[in-house]
Order: sequence, then C-alpha cells, then structure tokens
Amino acid sequence: MPPFGYKTETSTAVEKKEKPLPRLNIHSGFWILASIVVTYYVDFFKTLKENFHTSSWFLCGSALLLVSLSIAFYCIVYLEWYCGIGEYDVRYPALIPITTASFIAAGICFNIALWHVWSLFTPLLLFTQFMGVVMFITLLG
Repeated sequence: MPPFGYKTETSTAVEKKEKPLPRLNIHSGFWILASIVVTYYVDFFKTLKENFHTSSWFLCGSALLLVSLSIAFYCIVYLEWYCGIGEYDVRYPALIPITTASFIAAGICFNIALWHVWSLFTPLLLFTQFMGVVMFITLLG
C-alpha cells in the first residue's frame, strides 16, 4: 500500500483509457475527396483501360500488386481470422518484407507504365489514389 494516498501505476493505467479516434476525420476525408477529384479530372479509369494491354510495365505492376494483396489477405483473413494467429509476423517473419517489397515494386512499375500519360504528375496522382484507397479501407474496418 503506497503511503500518503499515492496511486499505483496500475490503477492510473486503468483510469487513463483513451477514447478511440473516429474513423472519419478531416485527414481521411481529405484523402478520399482528393482521390475522387483526381479520378474524375484525369479520367483515371479510362486511362488505365487504354494502357492495360499496351504496357508490359502495367501488367508487371498488376502481377506484383496481386502478389502483395494475396499475401496481405492470407495474413489477415486466413492466419488471423481463421487460424487465430494474432502475431503472424513473429511466426512467419518473411511475409511482411515480401509484401512490402512487392508493393513498392508494383508502385514503381505503375509509375513507369503511366509516365507517358501524366509525366511528372504520375507519382503524385498515384500516391493520391493510394492514400484515398487506404483511408477508404480504414472507414470499413
């Protein structure tokens, strides 16, 4: 028992429960809105459709993105939800670096594939689309 009415660390930790942040905040709303604006004004999907079969860089980037998303879904859906392995990064340490490397390589391939369309704006446009998708996914989960 601590002297003079001091509280122990465990009792203060219980009292300091923080409220979780709301899913939709200004930051996520900005990125989602920016992604919608970029999609509309640069005809993003029309451009992707026109360049889908003409560029091997685009196909390579699509394959790498598919690898990255497959590993991510394997970790989240199968390992964590189905098998109940919460710390899959400890049990399978190679999965996270492989996913990260394939995602970065996919981003580079997409930048090369679409460089002739938007030139110096390509990395900015793709990053805006990426952040919009990430913020939209955080709204769902």
